[in-house]
Amino acid sequence: MSISHLFHRHHAATSHPDVVLIGAGIMSATLGVLLKELHPELKIEIYERLDVIAGESSDAWNNAGTGHSAFCELNYTPQNEDGSIDTGKALKIAESFEVSKQFWAYLVEKHCLQDPKTFVNSTPHMSIVWDENIAYLKQRFGLLTQSPLFEGMTYCDEKEQLKKWIPLIMEGRDPAQSVAVTRMELGTDINFGALTRALFAHLQTLPDVRLHLSHEVTFIERRKADQHWEVELINLSNKEKRTIETKFLFIGAGGGSLPLLEETEIPEANGYGGFPVSGQWLVCQNEEVINQHSAKVYGKAEVGAPPMSVPHLDTRIIDGKKALLFGPYAGFSTKFLKHGDYTDLPESLQVDNILPMLSAGLHNIPLTKYLIDQVRQSPLDRLAALQKFVPTARLEDWKLEEAGQRVQIIKKDRDQGGKLEFGTEIVSSADGSVAALLGASPGASTSVSIMLELLQRCFKEQMLTPDWQKKLKAMIPSYGQSLAKDGALCRETRARTCRVLHLKMAESGGL
Repeated sequence: MSISHLFHRHHAATSHPDVVLIGAGIMSATLGVLLKELHPELKIEIYERLDVIAGESSDAWNNAGTGHSAFCELNYTPQNEDGSIDTGKALKIAESFEVSKQFWAYLVEKHCLQDPKTFVNSTPHMSIVWDENIAYLKQRFGLLTQSPLFEGMTYCDEKEQLKKWIPLIMEGRDPAQSVAVTRMELGTDINFGALTRALFAHLQTLPDVRLHLSHEVTFIERRKADQHWEVELINLSNKEKRTIETKFLFIGAGGGSLPLLEETEIPEANGYGGFPVSGQWLVCQNEEVINQHSAKVYGKAEVGAPPMSVPHLDTRIIDGKKALLFGPYAGFSTKFLKHGDYTDLPESLQVDNILPMLSAGLHNIPLTKYLIDQVRQSPLDRLAALQKFVPTARLEDWKLEEAGQRVQIIKKDRDQGGKLEFGTEIVSSADGSVAALLGASPGASTSVSIMLELLQRCFKEQMLTPDWQKKLKAMIPSYGQSLAKDGALCRETRARTCRVLHLKMAESGGL
């Protein structure tokens, strides 16, 4: 059974939208815009628990905002036990980010999004290592630069050059310490909160789109008679309850997606659990220090640390103002959302996922120990971690701020019983009538590719029609082709998106 019949119906009652999106974050915004571009007559309703758009993971202060393109994130190129480096994930993420940029450029050209500077700005991406990790970085550089996606990457271990690029990191550093970096001028900083709000502002100008803030989903059930989804909601501002009915339901509620997915009772959701990881930033308060640094500089994660805890000194442009963040420091909370409840984790436990979750816990003792150590950190401990990056850092220049809450995926595993997954995953029903997005990084940066995968699963027949194929090509000119394999196409694509989004092009790379 497919949901192609969704597109051949009479639009009448307001309580019977064609599409319901739960959560007003970057994923729902992206899916809503894609669907309205592909089928303008669709009737879409969006429901958000908070009274603001992008108040959780999509918010600039809750999100790493790096434009995760695998240029600098060393956790995307893990080193195997035999010393080889796996670049598969980095290549996939780099290509996905180019897909996102094409979609945003299309929307800017169509005047659906206004000034791109409000959400995306050129910011060099750098990886930094010292001493024993230098051989790894050089090997990684050699492998990645074989792909056109990493054209323009430079490697440098010359201290005089490094003092020009990253003076704040080099000042006061032990002269005996060897330091090496890779640098990509093509890197970006993205305010996903601003982008999400801009996408929703555009959506709300379109016919048959309604956004409802301060509405919490309390119950989801599939009706046996017609297989439609019935969603029960409460208006948090006046406590009124209502029920809506839809043929397609998307759960894009960040950390809150897992409990809602469990409500659907689809067999595909069996065995999924969630492991919440919280985060904190040190935010620089000294303008003089902020102005000494203009890059995103990522190091290597400590042994046992989750990938979201890769330390980085991060230049951000938030609402037109330059900011400097260091972190994130990991923590543990049983909440699934920053504005969630401490009962979220225990309430997510079910008969089908308790064994995978216990098994994953047993296989991730180093992670548990790491999180406990992080929670116990004092201000001086956090300063010591910062001083590895900024030797001259002073505690009085930095303020501790709460970052977002992430829920990592736990799923059944044949060998281990349960496995902790880092990344994002779509869980959808066999008939394509409901889909949920679970997981975290690199989520927002690859949102367009993720939502295209969702369309392939849930709107299979429409995706094959000449009409949709033509529209997809207009939105994403490289659609159906490989930027990783076609150097000319990759360069042409980047030239266009950089011009439209007012970004710098990469310089020529090399050692």
